[in-house]
Amino acid sequence: MTNTIKNNRKITSGTKEWADKNINIIKGCVNNCRYCYAKMMAKRFGRCTDETWENMEIRWDRVNKSYKKFNGRVMFPSSHDIVDIPMIKEACFIVLEKLLKAQNQVLLTTKPNLAVIKDVINHFNNVKELIQFRFTITSNNDELLTFWEPNAPLFEERLESLILAFNGGFKTSVSVEPFLDIDPKKVITELAPYVTESIWIGPMNYISRNNIGEENRYMYDIIRDYTHPSHLMKIYQDLKHVPRIRFKDSMRIKLGLD
Repeated sequence: MTNTIKNNRKITSGTKEWADKNINIIKGCVNNCRYCYAKMMAKRFGRCTDETWENMEIRWDRVNKSYKKFNGRVMFPSSHDIVDIPMIKEACFIVLEKLLKAQNQVLLTTKPNLAVIKDVINHFNNVKELIQFRFTITSNNDELLTFWEPNAPLFEERLESLILAFNGGFKTSVSVEPFLDIDPKKVITELAPYVTESIWIGPMNYISRNNIGEENRYMYDIIRDYTHPSHLMKIYQDLKHVPRIRFKDSMRIKLGLD
């Protein structure tokens, strides 16, 4: 097997791998994940700073517009989260209701906040067949989650959200991207009993080399080692026959897999 990759191949975004359409209605995200591509791009084009990204700003033009029935599945959201802040949650629920009333199949992606997931289940239980949850659960180690995803829920809350959705009869799936542990099998083993659809695995794609304090550089060096093709191949070989496991295109490309 070769690890050679053609130069004209591009990493497919999560949106294109997972859905035909993506919708976002918020600028910024309170989770403030260190590896966030949306944050990186917003900073690059002067739309935010490290300090202002977590100040979520509702784009009311997108909230108030009408939404049609799209071809294929709709991913909502993709560059921010649905968090337990009243105005943010209300705006997201307005858009989610419009998408579902138009009979869209919605992939609801989130680092799940339990209160939010309870409200989604209560409000949209009658159209559960149109919803698939995709919960981002990158580790069961709260120290790693706190470092890389500073304001997002910790593991037990995310696991409880997954169990709640599963027991409620909703379609459930998980994204372990980026995996934060040297071996993601342990967290996958904990999550798998409550997944009805798929578990996606992928490495961290955007690892900063600049503006990293010396006290944090060790964490970045470790995660960079985890993206080495030899390590990714070990994970691939260990998990490729596990039911429901899917590998992100970013990982497959690094390994030269078609």
